[in-house]
Amino acid sequence: MIEMRGICKTYRVRRREAGLGHAVRSLFAQDYTDIPALRDMTFTIPDGQILGYIGPNGAGKSTTIKILCGILRPDSGMCTVNGMTPWADRKKHVARLGVVFGQRSQLWWDVPVMESYLLLRDIYRVPGPDFRGNLDRLTALLDLGDLLKTPARMLSLGQRMRCEIAAALLHGPQVLFLDEPTIGLDAVSKLQVRQFILEQNRLCGTTVLLTTHDMQDIDALCSRVLLIGKGQLLLDGDTAQIRKSAGENLSTEESVADLYRRFGI
Repeated sequence: MIEMRGICKTYRVRRREAGLGHAVRSLFAQDYTDIPALRDMTFTIPDGQILGYIGPNGAGKSTTIKILCGILRPDSGMCTVNGMTPWADRKKHVARLGVVFGQRSQLWWDVPVMESYLLLRDIYRVPGPDFRGNLDRLTALLDLGDLLKTPARMLSLGQRMRCEIAAALLHGPQVLFLDEPTIGLDAVSKLQVRQFILEQNRLCGTTVLLTTHDMQDIDALCSRVLLIGKGQLLLDGDTAQIRKSAGENLSTEESVADLYRRFGI
């Protein structure tokens, strides 16, 4: 189970005007602005649920995932993932966690994908039989095949994303965080990724937290949705409730923009 209670996080950002004079002055007098990223964030995700986490850019979605991963420490509040505090028990925590950031890669750029997988096996200390079983299952479900012999730099975006998702699951995590996993993918690749997420959840009971700007992902995958804006949780409900707030066709950009406008974000 994933639980957040009263989580707050504020970033302190340095500001200055452009120009040489302002650059020199900033050496002696620095101007900072506090930007609240999360304000009293509270929610619970039961085991085995696929949860959609939506909101405009800068709403706090990636900050939430980074706290849940243990990358960031909040200013205040309580957070547990499977009974562990992410930033306090980070080594043990990440061994049970899979993470995919749509715009960042965990594959080594110039070596075949399989070489990256073998390195990840050693990093996570996955026993040989478990690694082989997970690899065979993921290869079949994601149709990796010859991609395992191809350097990551030579893969298309859709091929690389399938390999990234497999890399996040080789050690058999209980929880999977997906931060915009379908960004930039074509229609066929999006369908493949969505189908795999559903199969992974059905076969292994993996808990999935999905952030996306593509509402078709939400329609296809999620039974429950959280809407966040300006660091605050604005709506927690099932897809039908979100659809009622957005209008009949949730998957259009206009309806999503209207949903954000209704909540003043």
